[in-house]
Amino acid sequence: MPLHPIAAGIRNYRLATGFAPPYTMSLDEAREADRVTEAGTWDWIEAPEEVSDLEIPGPGGPLTLRVYRPRNDGGTPLPVLVYFFGGGFVVGSLQTSDTFCRALSGMVPCVVVSVGYRLAPEHPYPAAVEDCYAAVQWVTANAARLGGDGERVAVGGDSNGGTLAAAVSQLARDKNGPSIAAQLLIYPATQHNSATRSMRDNDDPMFFNGRSTLWFWDLYLADPADGASPYASPLNATDHDRLPPALMITAEFCPLLDEGEAYAKALARAGTPTEYHCYPDLPHGFLAMAAVLDVARDALEVITDFLRRQLNAEKSAAELADLMRPTES
Repeated sequence: MPLHPIAAGIRNYRLATGFAPPYTMSLDEAREADRVTEAGTWDWIEAPEEVSDLEIPGPGGPLTLRVYRPRNDGGTPLPVLVYFFGGGFVVGSLQTSDTFCRALSGMVPCVVVSVGYRLAPEHPYPAAVEDCYAAVQWVTANAARLGGDGERVAVGGDSNGGTLAAAVSQLARDKNGPSIAAQLLIYPATQHNSATRSMRDNDDPMFFNGRSTLWFWDLYLADPADGASPYASPLNATDHDRLPPALMITAEFCPLLDEGEAYAKALARAGTPTEYHCYPDLPHGFLAMAAVLDVARDALEVITDFLRRQLNAEKSAAELADLMRPTES
C-alpha cells in the first residue's frame, strides 16, 4: 500500500526543508534534532490533575521519575502504568513521551510513571534495562505514595521503550518479581542484527529506517556480543511463557515490523495472552501524529481498551469517546 496521505505530506515537508536522519549527524546534533520535534500537548485530552517529578535511588545514581496523576473522584487507588520513552536508547528524554503519558493517564484512567533512564553511549547496555527494572521495583513497592495500586502495575513503551518494556517483563519473571499485570509494546526492536524483509525494505531516509536501527544499536551496545542477551533482544529468550499479557502494535512502513510480529507470535506460542495490531500505510512513530491522524487516535483507543481490561480500570465507553473527541478551534 502507498503511504497514508498525512504521512506522505510529512515526508514531502521533510524533503523540502532539508530533514537529515540521525545517522548523518553527530550525537549532540541528533539529540537536539529529536528534542525540537517532540509533540506538543494535545488539547483534546483530559489533562492530568497533577504532574510532578521525583528522584529515587537508581543503579547508577539518582533516577528521575515523572508522575502523572489523573482526577480521581472515587479516591480509591488507581492502576499504574510505568512508561519508557523511545529514542533508540540514545536520544529522547522524559519530555519525549510527555504528551502520550498525559493522554493515557486520563483515558484509562491510571497513574502513569515515566522513567528517565540513562542513555547510551555514555551508559551502554545494560544501564537502561537496569534503570527501568529498578523503577518498576520502586513503583510497585511505593505505589500508594503515588495514589496507585501496587498490585495493578503495567509496563509499556514505544520504539526502544517497547524493547525495554519487554525486557523488564522478562527480567521480572526471571527474578520472581515484581508482578507485572500487562506489557504494552509499541513498534519495539526485539532482536539485534535482525535481517528481516522489513529491515531491508524500509530504507527511506525521511523516516526511521534500517540504517537508523543499526546506528542506534551500535551506540547502545559497547560490545556487539551483548546483543545476544534476551534483555537486549527479547526475541532471543529461550522461552516466552509466564510473561504478562501483551499488546503489540506495529506499522507497515517500519523496519521493526517483522521482528515485532515475530515477538508477538513467540509470546502467543508460549501461551502468553497476546493481542497484535499492524497498522497499514503508516511509518514508525505514527502515534505521535494523533493530533492530525484519525487512525492514530484509533490506535490510542485500542491501547486504552487493552490497559483498562488488564488493569481492571473503569471508564465508560461514553466517557472515553468524549476524551477522544478533538476540540474545535
